[in-house]
Order: sequence, then C-alpha cells, then structure tokens
Amino acid sequence: MENLLFGQAEADSHFYDGLRFTGLKFTGVGKGMAMKSLYLLIGSEAALAERALAKIVAELKEEKCEITTISSPDALVGDISDALAPSLFSERRALIIKDLQDLPEESRDEIIRYLPAPDELTTLVFLHKGGVKGKALLDLIKKAKPEIIACDPLKKETDKEEFVKSLFLDAHRKATPGAITALVGALGSDMRELQAAVSQICLDAQTGKTIDEAMIDAFHQGRLETTGFDVADATLDGNLAAALVALRSALETGTDPVMITSALASNLRSLAKVSGVNRGARSFDVAGELGMAPWQIDKARRQLAGWSPRSIAKAVQALALADAQVKGAASDPIFALEKALATITAARAAG
Repeated sequence: MENLLFGQAEADSHFYDGLRFTGLKFTGVGKGMAMKSLYLLIGSEAALAERALAKIVAELKEEKCEITTISSPDALVGDISDALAPSLFSERRALIIKDLQDLPEESRDEIIRYLPAPDELTTLVFLHKGGVKGKALLDLIKKAKPEIIACDPLKKETDKEEFVKSLFLDAHRKATPGAITALVGALGSDMRELQAAVSQICLDAQTGKTIDEAMIDAFHQGRLETTGFDVADATLDGNLAAALVALRSALETGTDPVMITSALASNLRSLAKVSGVNRGARSFDVAGELGMAPWQIDKARRQLAGWSPRSIAKAVQALALADAQVKGAASDPIFALEKALATITAARAAG
C-alpha cells in the first residue's frame, strides 16, 4: 500500500506536476499518469485534504470524468450504489465521499459490496478526518489497498515551510528560503491562512520576480498592522485600556476577530524567539537564524521587557483558548477576545 504523506517528508526533492509537494514523493496523481481506482485522504488538517482533493479533481477533469460528490451526513440509502453503478456508455466517472466518518450505518454496506471488485472506469475518493469514528469501515477500505494521502496537521516548522514552498511552486512562483520562513513565522500553524497569504502575495508580486523577505514584511504589515497589530502591541505592552480601545476600533472597521488572534500569536512567537537570543547579538546577525526581519527583532526586544518565560507561557495558553473560541467554540467571540486581552496583560503584570 502506497502511503503518501503530507505530514512527514521523505528526503527527496522530486515532485510530480499533478500532485506536487516539494520534498515529498507522490505517485498515481501526476499529469499523464493513470488514476487509481481508490483514494483515501485521511487526517484532520482540512487545508491539506482540500489541496490533495483539488489535485485529484483536476486530473479527473483532464480525463473528462463525470464527478459526483456526496457529503456523508446527507447520504441517503441508494445514493452511493447509484453513483457507483456501471456506466452504460463506458464513460470515466468518479465519486467523492466526504466526511466518511459520518456516513450513516445503513449506507456503509453499499461501499462494502463495491470494494472487492472496483470498476476500472470509476475512481472512488474517500475523505476521512481520522480518529476512531467509522474505523471499521476505514479498515475495510484500507484492505482494498487504496492510494493513501495522509493529511495530518503539520507540527514541524520545516514541514510547514515545505508546504508553503509547494504552494508557491503550484503558483509557478519562486520564493527565497528567508521569505518562506518569515511567512510561516508570521502566520504560524493555520494552514488556511498560509494558503490565502501565498495566493495574495503571488497576485501582488510582480510577475517573474522572486518573492523575498521584504515582500513578506510588506504583506504582513499591510494585512495586520493597522488592525490586529495595534491590539497586539498594546496588549504586549501591558496597556489593557489601550488594547480594549484598539480592539473596539478594529472591530468597528471590519477586522475579523481571527485576524486579531493571529496578530497576537505572531507577536508572542516573536517574543519567544527573541527571548532565547543573546541580547548582545546584532539583529542583522541573527535574522536568518530566527526567520525574522531585523526590525521585527528590534521591536520584539523592546516588547520583551516586563515578560518572563512563565508569563509568556500563560499568555500563549490564554491566546490558544481565545483562538478556539473566536473560531466557533464560543457564542460571543468579542467577549472571548476581551477576556484574553485581560488575561494576557495580567500575566505580564504578574511576571
């Protein structure tokens, strides 16, 4: 069984045109290559799953495939069987089943009956978010030897940077290692934000010009400083009153609460990075090591006054909770943000 990993790279710089992620090997979804009968995209990182699916769909469209998509929670008895029935005209077809873990029990037999003898003219793509839900069906699908694409969250900075590099390559753009590191450092672990940022940067940057750190800095400043960074700066300076005023102003001018938590996270990451560097080291000399522009290092050093490793850890915990709440875990994201600002400034004051 081929295991196509998004989350763990093999030491290889090879890539295919169809499903490209520089540094990782992929087979079966390259341009001009035969499509497999079964694909299994498994993992909780939606951005990676969507990207992999987009590659597969693009290849299916190249083959002029008739594509049907079924959302598992909405599946009715017979829907899957109908979509997998042999074509009367020997046409290439594909069925995409999303959220497989939520497929109703009464529809699972339709897949089980199909697996022993898949139709050569049909491509069946499963998307499963991982975990134990629906594991029995998942195990049966794995026994049918599908092409597996693991879409687990990327935890290593190097993997995130490799992912960003692949996004630039997809857009036929070149980016310097410093630019890639800076972008990952600015936006962190949110793959969707990274995808959106790469897309916007490629649109903004002059055609044919290599994307460098200066472009990333300009993008990041233009995107966040007049909104989330005002809030973040006041918060990390320990000025709760100013932070709350900036928060209200940002929200009133249309800033998404997610952008505010993103700015806070960016500043906290900068504090954490700079805290481990010798204070006597010049910003320019350590910029490459930290993946930050010299001006970012100087700013973080100024903000670091008044912070301790313990208070930074408390701030990170408070921000993680707020980030989850503004993304849907709480009914009032504004209150969640205000509480986070109060908690973070209190952590700084406590030292």
